Amino acid sequence: MTNPKADTKKERILVLGAAESGTGAALLAKQKGFPVVVSDKGTIQERYKNVLCHAEIDFEEGAHSPSVVDAAELVIKSPGIPDDAPLIMQFRERGIKVISEIEFAARFTNAGMVCITGSNGKTTTTTLTHHMLTKGGVDAAIGGNVGKSLALELTVRDHPWFVLEISSFQLDGMFDFKADIAVLTNITPDHMDRYHNDFNAYANSKFRIINNHTAEDAFVYCADDPVILRGMQERNIVSRCFPFSLKSEPVGEGAFQHKNEIIIRIHKKELKMSIEAIALQGRHNIYNSMAAAIVGQLFNLRKDIIRESLMDFQGVEHRLESVAKVHGVEFINDSKATNVNSVWFALESMNHPVIWIVGGQDKGNDYTDLLPLVQEKVKAIVCLGVNNTKLHKTFGGIVKDMVDASSAQEAVGEAYRRSKPGDVVLLSPACASFDLFKNFEERGNQFKRAVFDL
Repeated sequence: MTNPKADTKKERILVLGAAESGTGAALLAKQKGFPVVVSDKGTIQERYKNVLCHAEIDFEEGAHSPSVVDAAELVIKSPGIPDDAPLIMQFRERGIKVISEIEFAARFTNAGMVCITGSNGKTTTTTLTHHMLTKGGVDAAIGGNVGKSLALELTVRDHPWFVLEISSFQLDGMFDFKADIAVLTNITPDHMDRYHNDFNAYANSKFRIINNHTAEDAFVYCADDPVILRGMQERNIVSRCFPFSLKSEPVGEGAFQHKNEIIIRIHKKELKMSIEAIALQGRHNIYNSMAAAIVGQLFNLRKDIIRESLMDFQGVEHRLESVAKVHGVEFINDSKATNVNSVWFALESMNHPVIWIVGGQDKGNDYTDLLPLVQEKVKAIVCLGVNNTKLHKTFGGIVKDMVDASSAQEAVGEAYRRSKPGDVVLLSPACASFDLFKNFEERGNQFKRAVFDL
């Protein structure tokens, strides 16, 4: 379990960034008696301003004033602020500790932690795991990079267990935190702009999910991922290891596929389930379902609870979400696919000709792995972004019908005009959304509204 490490000394806390995690951290700090101020270089959303005002927490926006910066004794940093930002480097030179909101919040709970990270599948695996545990009667809250921040949840009430989705950016600011059950879904190139095109640095961030593990803790991981396997060989893994694989039966305990079934073996118990009975279809979702089922087995949930959870789970909004069929054309919202590997899984699961809506703020993407699938399955491409030059250069030689769009409504219209009954219009951008939208949720919601307006 995570041990509270709250110091008796109440450091002056500076929270950088006033979105979900920053506001939650500030509220928890105030509740625990710390002097706290929030500073955001940008504009703070009105709803977060209202929360901070109601809690009587001082904040500033538009700049980080020297007096606020100089007074800080502990900094809680938004995941969106790079570690090499000049202000962060300045704090480190002064010996001021810079941590993440989750690292701070964990000081104030003895809860067990189920923590999920990975380049793809972490939101689905997190929500599915939480669905399974609560169905099995476990008092567990969901949070982290999905739902409420851990800090905000703790201001309301503690729980015996938390199921947390954790990004690499959050992991970079975690030092004493420990996950009782750590799940690593996969590691593929993502956020290369943030990690200076150093894939090893990004992979190392993901492996921080098993920081501080002991022989009592569990590590659930994809045994089909060569980067994970290489990373494990490079480390002294002391955790109890539970691999999942689509290829072959793992040694000892874990999950694997045999013919048309997934088989989970934990604690000398075996659970079998037909792949066709799983609610979430597609190879990537078999991985996600295996990971969640292993966690369920580690909690000793009844087999029927695990099976029912895998059968009735409704999925995650903006992740291969079927929106509507319009005159025989299916529209699928995969706005959450912000990297190449996510798009690979999306295209791989398509069984009909695809009009692919792609683009946005490139994160240093290498689209090479997509070329065979695009050539096989994509009949037309709609580029939804401010700068689509790289997309045209990469795919223009294999997909002749390519067009640009500068709004979700325009993209849907262009895709619909190129479709015929039996086709699929797939929004799976492979890029961040920030050139045209506030976030991937807004991109997905605008896509859905445009579909409903057809």
